[in-house]
Amino acid sequence: MFYMDFRTTVTPTPRPGLIAHNRPMLMLGSCFTDNIGARLNDALFDVCINPFGTLYNPASVASAFRDVKACRAFGVEDLFEHQGRYHSFSHHSMYSGVDSTQVLDRINRSVAEAHDLLNRDAVVIVTFGTAYVFEKDGRVVSNCHKLPAATFNRRRMSVDEIVAIWSDILSHHKSMFVFTVSPIRHLADGAHDNQLSKSTLLLAVELLCERFENAVYFPSYEIMMDDLRDYRFYAADMTHPSDVAVDYIYRRFAGAMMTLDTFLLAQQCEKLARRLAHRFMTDDIRVIERFEQATNEMARQLLLSNPCLKRALEKRNIKL
Repeated sequence: MFYMDFRTTVTPTPRPGLIAHNRPMLMLGSCFTDNIGARLNDALFDVCINPFGTLYNPASVASAFRDVKACRAFGVEDLFEHQGRYHSFSHHSMYSGVDSTQVLDRINRSVAEAHDLLNRDAVVIVTFGTAYVFEKDGRVVSNCHKLPAATFNRRRMSVDEIVAIWSDILSHHKSMFVFTVSPIRHLADGAHDNQLSKSTLLLAVELLCERFENAVYFPSYEIMMDDLRDYRFYAADMTHPSDVAVDYIYRRFAGAMMTLDTFLLAQQCEKLARRLAHRFMTDDIRVIERFEQATNEMARQLLLSNPCLKRALEKRNIKL
C-alpha cells in the first residue's frame, strides 16, 4: 500500500564496530556530549565524558585534547581567584572551588584518568557547540566564570582557523575521531548569528572529514533539525532537545556505530544500570539485601561472558 511519509529521515553513514565495549571513548565538547555520554555510560561502555567540563568552541576542545594527550599538570599559576572562588580558564565552573589545592587535585586527577584512557586506543568523540569564542589577552578561554563582559573580546572563528587547529591534531594522532555538531541552539547570539555559527562548524568538519581518514561525521544536528523538526521534541526552553529527542539520536548513533552484538549487550547493560540506580522505598534490610545480591549476581554473569566490561563495572564499585 502506498503512503506519504511526512518527515525527512536522516541516515548516518554506517560505521559498525567503531563503538564497542572493548574500546574506550574520550568525549569532549558541548552539553550534548554529556547527554549522549550519559547513555553510553549507562550501557557500561568504558567512557570518559568531558574531563575539563562542558566545552563549546573548537579551540577550547582542541586545547583540552592536547592537555589530555600530554597529561599536563596544572599548577596554582593556572588558577585565578574571583569572588572568593578559584577558577581555571581552561575548565568549566564545575571544577571551581574555595580551596585552590582541592581545585587542582580534581583537575589533575581528571586529566590523568583521561590520559590513561586515551592511551588505550580510545575513540575520540568531539561535539562542537558554537564557533564564537571569548578571548582574554589573546587567548581563547573555555569559560568566562561570570567575569565582566568587558574583560573579553568576543569573535567568531573562521572555517580555515578551525580546520588548521584540528588538522594539526588529526595529522599527529592515529586515534579515530567522530565529529558532530550540537543541535542545541545558542539563541543568545541571535537566530541569524546562531545559523552562521553552526554553518561555520559544519563546513569545518566537512573539510576535516574529507582530508583525514581518521575523521568521521555523525549528523546529530541534521537529525534534530530535519528528522525531528517539531517543537514537541524540545525541552521547555525551546533550545535544548528533550529526553525523547536525545534518546532517538542516541539510538541512531548506536545503529550507525555499533554492531548488532554490541547493541544487544548494551541493552543488557542498561538493565543492570537501572537496577544500580534503583532507590528503595522500604527500610526492610532483607528486601534491600536480596535486591543487591541479585544485582551483583547479574553483574557477575555479564562480566563472565563479557570480560571487556570489567573497567566499567569497577567504576561502579560492584562486588564482583
